[in-house]
Amino acid sequence: MRYINTLHEGETIRNVYLCKGKRSAETRNGKPYDNLILQDKTGTLDGKVWDPNSSGIADYDEMDFIEVYGEVTSYNNNLQLNIRQIRVAQEGEYVAADYMPTTEKSQDGMYQELLGYIRQIKNEYLRKAVEYYFVEDEAFVKRFKAHSAAKTVHHGFAGGLLEHTLSVVRFCEYMAGAYPILNRDLLYAAAICHDIGKTKELSSFPENDYTDDGQLLGHIVIGVEMIGDAVRAIPGFPETLASELKHCIIAHHGELEYGSPKKPALAEALALNFADAADAKMQTLTEIFKDKNTTEWLGYNRLFESNLRKTKL
Repeated sequence: MRYINTLHEGETIRNVYLCKGKRSAETRNGKPYDNLILQDKTGTLDGKVWDPNSSGIADYDEMDFIEVYGEVTSYNNNLQLNIRQIRVAQEGEYVAADYMPTTEKSQDGMYQELLGYIRQIKNEYLRKAVEYYFVEDEAFVKRFKAHSAAKTVHHGFAGGLLEHTLSVVRFCEYMAGAYPILNRDLLYAAAICHDIGKTKELSSFPENDYTDDGQLLGHIVIGVEMIGDAVRAIPGFPETLASELKHCIIAHHGELEYGSPKKPALAEALALNFADAADAKMQTLTEIFKDKNTTEWLGYNRLFESNLRKTKL
């Protein structure tokens, strides 16, 4: 097994990868070719099939495990594979776990730390709302611990949702200590629950793709609906408190153009937005710089709207 993060420019390889994506296109001269996204647990690699009608290219589809033969090249400082041959791999020729990108941190350890934050929530209504999913719903807990936080961009790996959520709560812990205007209980509850809708927005690995509800509703609306279910299951839950918790989740993307139905109107919602954005951006940079042993400029990045480079550590 040659993992993607061990490949080098100039190599010729034959190896099995998960075909995470497949898209047909044409060159400027009208010649057809295929763009592939190849995946293993260490990351993804762009693949190009410049002659898709070749006899060496067998029929294959997205989410197939395929054996590819080709040369590793570099384009815009990123590796890609120019593929000459493809065949669909058979069961027994691969181990599925090798193709699921997974957090490098302990899922059980992170979850125990998250439970510690839940126990710090003094307001019984907010604590019970969080426990409704994170303690009492075993199916949810199992799904949450193994889920990704995104299809692409940041934390797009098994355990990524847990890792991201815990990081956001840690940011919120600092802000709650630094700014007394913040309601710590509300902020913790909102931070822990802000992305619970992603457990239904995205399918599990290896697909990790948008579900019907993900396409139609999105994780913010799904998450608010899930909080509504929890609130209705708790007798006497204060109506205003429920609205405040929902607002924090509704507004956690900060801007209407980023998908939030409402902009932050509470200090806790604004703090959550800052924490969510900070962790998402820093993790995105972490993944961009990963395995790049250079301090050369990497070129313009659309997400950051800037040319990026890594500093010496």
